Amino acid sequence: TMMKHTQDASYDARNIQNGTRIPVEYYSDQPYVVEANDGAWVLVVTTGAGMEGEKGQHVISMRSTNCGKTWTDVIDVEKASNPESSYAVLYKTQSGRIFCFYNYNADNTRSVTADDPPFENGVTTRVDSQGHFVFKFSDDCGKSWSEKWYDIPLESYQIDLANPYGGKIKYFWNVGKPFSYNGGVFVPQYKVGRFGDGFMYNTEGTLLFCQNIETETDPEKLTWETFPKGGEGIYADRNISNVSEEHSFVVLSDNSIFCTFRTVTGHPYCAYSRDGGKSFSQPKPLTYADGRYIKHPRAANFIWKCQNGKYLYWFHNNGCRWYEERNPAWLCGAVEADSPEGKILLFSQPEIALYDPDINIRISYPDCIEKDGAYYITETQKRDAAVHRIDNALIEGLWAQLEGAKRASYDFTALKDGDEMPNVPHFTVKDLDEVDSRSKFVNVSFTLDFDVTAQDGTLFTTAEGDKGIVAKKQNGKLSFSMGDGKFWCTKITGADALSDGSHHITIIVDGGPRIVMFVIDGVLWDGGREQDFGFGWFNQYMTGINAAKDIKVFDNAKNLKFYRRALTVSEAISLA
Repeated sequence: TMMKHTQDASYDARNIQNGTRIPVEYYSDQPYVVEANDGAWVLVVTTGAGMEGEKGQHVISMRSTNCGKTWTDVIDVEKASNPESSYAVLYKTQSGRIFCFYNYNADNTRSVTADDPPFENGVTTRVDSQGHFVFKFSDDCGKSWSEKWYDIPLESYQIDLANPYGGKIKYFWNVGKPFSYNGGVFVPQYKVGRFGDGFMYNTEGTLLFCQNIETETDPEKLTWETFPKGGEGIYADRNISNVSEEHSFVVLSDNSIFCTFRTVTGHPYCAYSRDGGKSFSQPKPLTYADGRYIKHPRAANFIWKCQNGKYLYWFHNNGCRWYEERNPAWLCGAVEADSPEGKILLFSQPEIALYDPDINIRISYPDCIEKDGAYYITETQKRDAAVHRIDNALIEGLWAQLEGAKRASYDFTALKDGDEMPNVPHFTVKDLDEVDSRSKFVNVSFTLDFDVTAQDGTLFTTAEGDKGIVAKKQNGKLSFSMGDGKFWCTKITGADALSDGSHHITIIVDGGPRIVMFVIDGVLWDGGREQDFGFGWFNQYMTGINAAKDIKVFDNAKNLKFYRRALTVSEAISLA
């Protein structure tokens, strides 16, 4: 069924409330998909009647034959009455057998040692991130699963031996999708050193490799070993971040393995393996193609290889350091390039892929599926899980950034001093079809594009009192304000946004997520050194911002253009 906006909006495919719902109980996590040999999508999700980590949390599966519009065959992989089962990922072999790998508290351990504080008496009763890593399999395209579960032996690394149980009980979990490699499969797994502040820390990434999964039909005879070798996983300098987790992997065209993972530095980190996973390069912050550090909080950041050999990267484009700030979700494109060490990935500047009107909603744990030339993303905000079709043009624009896209032209109105300002419809109107005339949010957007000179001061304005728009340049900062008489929104960059001299600027006012973005000299402003956020929200109840009939344009603003829609970031870059 369609997830309905509680306060109806003009349709926007990026609004997660306009997605198609995945049936879950209450809590939901990791709605991941593989396409079965009969063409159906098989999805697994961790769900439960309570909150995350509570007793009764378990893995379920389901099937869809219409790209997630409806789901059938909703069944338990593990029953809710069993000990906690969690964080399932899928892998399909060439024969069509589907494996479901997941955490399982098979010993029904009810508490484990943790730090005091924050856990009273030095124990935590949340036990979904320890125990056994197991699998079941399906030979009927996800309609049923093996009655028995099979244990994967876990090698004790240094981090395990140093935990409170000396490795006899292992702390771990996984959200990364398995991937084929040289005829076998790698299944990601993240080891946990301690439970404490932020639930877990001293984390690192590993890979479990099975060479004979494509040839051995007896699940008891599958062979497993742990990578990288040497007893240590993949992690950033622990003096910088004691969190290195939720690694996501892809295989490049030269057989190199690339991974990216979350930290608490405000940036994702990445590493490459050139020897089949035996070792990885020293992790470093992930960067855009121009060398700037990508910003990202303590949230899943995933990379997917698409059927065309290019890549998509999911993240949150802000420099916060904790679990929050996962709305909106952004996508970058990536393409391969050569380096002395082997193939590397170059990352485009990002676009908003999905958002929720409530900025506190946390969108995460996505999967990307291609079907008949279309791109779909599943996601969860820990309660509702849904499927969304992503606009092909948005995705193709990301790759075009990296492939020398030609300067483009779009319909606009040129504005000079004293010209009549185009009318901007109200962002919010009264819904007169409702008896209480509640607010109806309208996806009204516009874009302003112009050049600025070195001179500081007001660039242009229609402001009269506390209504209208105004843009200013001062001491290296760019600011844009707009108001409707009740609300006044201002977004100001840091002082490192504008160097001395002239600049090309695009201001995008996106009425879907209610966000203002700046593209400066063809670069999306990301907050720089001074700000965690390069973008800013405006009040969802803002109505009309029309004020002075004629716009005042000052000498330090040149070639002002007004677009009656929000240009994409890729489009704005092409104007520079």
